[in-house]
Order: sequence, then C-alpha cells, then structure tokens
Amino acid sequence: MRLIILIGLLLLSAQSLATVYRWVDENGKVHYSDEPKNNAEAIDLNENTQNNITINIPKKLNVTPTTETQINYTISITSPQQEATVRDNNGNFTVSASVAPELPQGVLLTLLIDGVIIAQPQVSPVFQLTGINRGEHSLVVNAVTQSGKVLASSSPRKIFLHQASVFGPAKKSK
Repeated sequence: MRLIILIGLLLLSAQSLATVYRWVDENGKVHYSDEPKNNAEAIDLNENTQNNITINIPKKLNVTPTTETQINYTISITSPQQEATVRDNNGNFTVSASVAPELPQGVLLTLLIDGVIIAQPQVSPVFQLTGINRGEHSLVVNAVTQSGKVLASSSPRKIFLHQASVFGPAKKSK
C-alpha cells in the first residue's frame, strides 16, 4: 500500500513540475511561473516549446604550437687584427666587423673600447674612430635592440695604439 501511495506522489510531483502557469497583469504584461497565481491558467507544453541545446565539440586539430626559434647571431671583428699595433698620432683608426646572419631591422651595432661605448649605435659594421688615446685597448662590437637587449657580442680584440711622443720628435743620432 505504501508503495502505491509513493508512486502516486511521485507521478503527481512530476506532473506538477512540468506545469507552467500563464497570467496577464493589470498593465497587460504576460507572466509565466511554475506556481499558480490569481487568474493564472495552466499551459500544456509540447516538445516544440522546450529548449534543447546541443553543443558541437570541435575536432582536435593536429597543430603543433609554434615557438619562436632563437637565432644565434655571430659577430667578429675583422679589422684591426688581434694584438695589432696601430700607429696614428691623432688616435684615428677604423674598426670593421662582420655579422651573420643579417640583423633584423631596428637592431644596431655598438662599439665598446675598454668596456665603454665609444660611438653612437649604428647600422653599419664599420666604425671610424678619432681621438683615441695611445695604449692598449680592448675592442668589442655588440648587436643591441632598441630596448637595450644585447643579441650578440664579438670576442674581445686587443690592440695597441702608438702615437709619437708628446715631448717632440725623436733626435737623430750622429
């Protein structure tokens, strides 16, 4: 007996869950609810009024994620040679470098002498220097982005700059 009452209650509750009530208020606005109100009439819902949503799951594509490959640039100083002696009374000489592969647009070359940037950053790998003091110097060429990041550096190149004495010309021996 209890089983029959339980089944009857379940059927009654299932039917009440599916019941939708419709009524119109004093402003003419139509309302719907699952609870009965004054002047509400029960509406039978057929399958055409029910919302069914289907989600199409996209197929997986065999796409490998692209990672930026880092390009290794190589810079080498081609002139003057390692431990070369440069003779110029005014301290003028040229530093040439080679870069491979070609640098992207916006990347500039800087020349450091003894760890100090001596010339304005430039696109050309040829640096014309003037007024460098005599003595031993270490040269390094860097490829630098506009944000200051160094992409590549040459190996240090040691040179010797000779100038005539500041005390005058050498005397000839007799």
